[in-house]
Amino acid sequence: MQQKDELILILDFCGQYNQLIARRVRECSVYCEIVRHDTTADEIKSRGAKGVIFTGGPASVYGDDAPKCDPAIFDLGIPVLGICYGMQIMTHTLGGEVKRADKREYGETDVEFESSVLFDGFGDKNVCLMSHTDYVGALPEGFRTIARTPSCPNAAIENSEKNFYGIQFHAEVNNTVNGTKIIDNFVKKICGCSGSWKMSSFVTETVKALREKIGSGKALCALSGGVDSSVAAALMNEAIGENLTCIFVDHGLLRKNEGDEVEEVFGKRFKSKFVRVDAEERFLTKLAGVEDPERKRKIIGEEFIKVFEEEAKKIGAVDFLVQGTIYPDVVESGKGIGATIKSHHNVGGLPDHVDFKEIVEPLRDLFKDEVRAVGRELGIPDKLVDRQPFPGPGLAIRVIGDITKEKLDILRDADYIFREEMERDGINKYANQYFAALTNVKSVGVMGDYRTYDYMIALRSVTTVDFMTATFTRVPYETLERASSRIVNEVKHVNRVVYDITSKPPATIEYE
Repeated sequence: MQQKDELILILDFCGQYNQLIARRVRECSVYCEIVRHDTTADEIKSRGAKGVIFTGGPASVYGDDAPKCDPAIFDLGIPVLGICYGMQIMTHTLGGEVKRADKREYGETDVEFESSVLFDGFGDKNVCLMSHTDYVGALPEGFRTIARTPSCPNAAIENSEKNFYGIQFHAEVNNTVNGTKIIDNFVKKICGCSGSWKMSSFVTETVKALREKIGSGKALCALSGGVDSSVAAALMNEAIGENLTCIFVDHGLLRKNEGDEVEEVFGKRFKSKFVRVDAEERFLTKLAGVEDPERKRKIIGEEFIKVFEEEAKKIGAVDFLVQGTIYPDVVESGKGIGATIKSHHNVGGLPDHVDFKEIVEPLRDLFKDEVRAVGRELGIPDKLVDRQPFPGPGLAIRVIGDITKEKLDILRDADYIFREEMERDGINKYANQYFAALTNVKSVGVMGDYRTYDYMIALRSVTTVDFMTATFTRVPYETLERASSRIVNEVKHVNRVVYDITSKPPATIEYE
């Protein structure tokens, strides 16, 4: 089974949950892509899609500027599922009626179901997330109602003869009970997908495509040690081996042992060439005395590019530059969707003097958890694959105020202890990001019989789905107590530890 032989296309009508729809389809082991709402029927047919999903969106179908779909999609003979606005635009296009509701529905709602293959596997009542002002009043010809609420007489509709289905609620969100089952029924029982897409087939097919594309050419990868660039480098290593050079700029702002871990994997275990540039002194000299976080970020970004430029010159002519771009980056940027290679001029922030033939982005079709799965398939240790989001400027924005090597070393040790205790108690399984920060505050303490005047460490842990909003993690007191005790006893120049219980908003996840 080729990785994209069974394709579901998701037409984007600017809904807030569109990426979640794609995630749910892929959780059913079916490959999908998000495309523009105005994608033509001819293009859908040429790509061999086995089904189409229309997403939700903020517009009203009867508005002058409402996004429309190509009506010819309904003549292709393939199944269509409309979600929220997607159901309304299907109804409107096929001759039904959509109108403003007297009573809007927002939030979790009890929905009564009738028998339908779309709802196979669960009962006739279900809690679903509603979020709509308009509703389907009159059905198009050939449709029947298969779900309702007291305020929405057509909460779900179907034309089983033509395999057209619509749901007014959002099956893709966790608030909808059995939501993934509904999507699974659509892609497998209605569209006929086998559910055979998996990461191992992605790796096999992508490696083959990269070998054919690059041939005997040479590629360069700016390896940050983050999940995305590490997995992209590992995939390229599998494809072209010694024709890949990874440049790892160790700027001295990494977490404890991180530079050595990256070198262990890419410098010793893989066939590709690996260059580790020790630039700690250079970066710390540039950052000396700088307290403003925005200046820190700019200095680090500019210096990284300079180091990369210098190392690239030493290597000589290189045809391809490898980037760790992933699918959310593509969708959120509004750029073209589906290609795996893009030309140099479409990528910002690259060294101008390096004349690359093309930019290679082998992960641009994957979500973050899928990238991690590819990493495991390629043999990258879990410690690197599962590492949490880490800011581009590194620890520089977790040291409040000016930066020195001493402060960085204090933070590295404290952060290592906190992460170790969180993982020991299994909190890493539900905390999405956790770390220590070195505040710019000193306070009086007592250690033994002596007065101390040392730094305060702040511990931070958040639970989030999308990192746009987050709540502080309810870490057990026992874990916090043990982490605090270890930090003040094992890390010099720290005499106080606090835990941050501020959610986002009003705070951000990082401190600077």
